[in-house]
Amino acid sequence: LRGSKSFTAALPGETERNGHGLGYKSVSVGHLEAPPLSPSRLSLGRASSTATSTAAPEQGRPRDYLVLAIFSCFCPVWPINIVALVFSIMSRNSGQQGDTDGARRLGRMARLLSIVSIVLGTIIIVLYISLSVRGNPSF
Repeated sequence: LRGSKSFTAALPGETERNGHGLGYKSVSVGHLEAPPLSPSRLSLGRASSTATSTAAPEQGRPRDYLVLAIFSCFCPVWPINIVALVFSIMSRNSGQQGDTDGARRLGRMARLLSIVSIVLGTIIIVLYISLSVRGNPSF
């Protein structure tokens, strides 16, 4: 005599009746149906990868601030902005190789050096213009 791996379970919402007025459904072990989740329950769960990628594009890839570093190269603080550009390129290369921690670290350094270069460059330009105008009244 062989044992059966199926059993009968009462599931809510089933229309199949066994003659006693209760809803039962015969299912096999391992094939139990999960009750459908309510919309509020679904919102508490983790979002799918497509929803995550559309909400925050390229969230997994750290920023390298290459445009900011290139913009800082137009400021007259040559050593700092060149180093910022190098850090930015190194950050991009690290990100492409899969080293996200290194890419984030190098990207933050590139951003910091770019901002310092832009601020110092703006100060130098403003000082140069103000001293030029002040020293030469015919200007």
